[in-house]
Amino acid sequence: MTRPVPAATATLRVLRFLSGQPVPLPASRIAAEIGLPRSSAYHLLAAMAEEDFVVHYPDDRTWGLGIGAWEVGLAFAQQEPLARLARVPLARLVDALGQSAHLAVLHGSDVLYVLEERARGRPSLVTDVGVRLPAHLTASGRAILASLARPQVRALYPDASAFVSRTDVGPRTPTQLRNLLGTTRRRGHATEDGEVTPGFRSVAVALTGPSVRAAVAVTWESAADVTDGAVVTAVRATADTLDRRLHAR
Repeated sequence: MTRPVPAATATLRVLRFLSGQPVPLPASRIAAEIGLPRSSAYHLLAAMAEEDFVVHYPDDRTWGLGIGAWEVGLAFAQQEPLARLARVPLARLVDALGQSAHLAVLHGSDVLYVLEERARGRPSLVTDVGVRLPAHLTASGRAILASLARPQVRALYPDASAFVSRTDVGPRTPTQLRNLLGTTRRRGHATEDGEVTPGFRSVAVALTGPSVRAAVAVTWESAADVTDGAVVTAVRATADTLDRRLHAR
């Protein structure tokens, strides 16, 4: 006889299972994985969807993590572990390039900056710790969004009303964003130029760990004598270092 699974335990099992999946899955698969009757799984998923912990994709008949799950996971990123692990690698990145760098995590359709290392003599940026900016406009946000499954991106940006602009530059529709993220995936890094602050450019690379949606970025003045290739190489090396540190934990 199968022992009943308490609702709280089942909820946590759903969240843990979905957090490790690259794409949303049918309820039947979720039920089988966590050991629940299919009918009970449907009721549980519906309740979790009401609180935004999961998202239902009716066209595909699948379920994926929702905004509520990202917000809970953000507690990890906002506290010591991620920032502490990243502080020294980010400082070394700044020393190597002479430009300011930061670490951001996805928070709904925004990115939240959890660490910034400002280069000596460089101008202040809007990316102070605790600042939130629209993900589709920032290099960090684009790098993270490009790592998500397409249905997750559609849930965050269902139509043109989901898009905002700071400088009248950047994607304005789901199609434009989809094309931009496709380019980002192919080259393995994200860029932005004047879409957050006129006269400044950024390059970002996302971390690969499935439990942390974060990206490392460097920002510099557009007029500065900076070689994009050197920045991309250095940012990618720093992201790789953070991935190793996170996986080691």
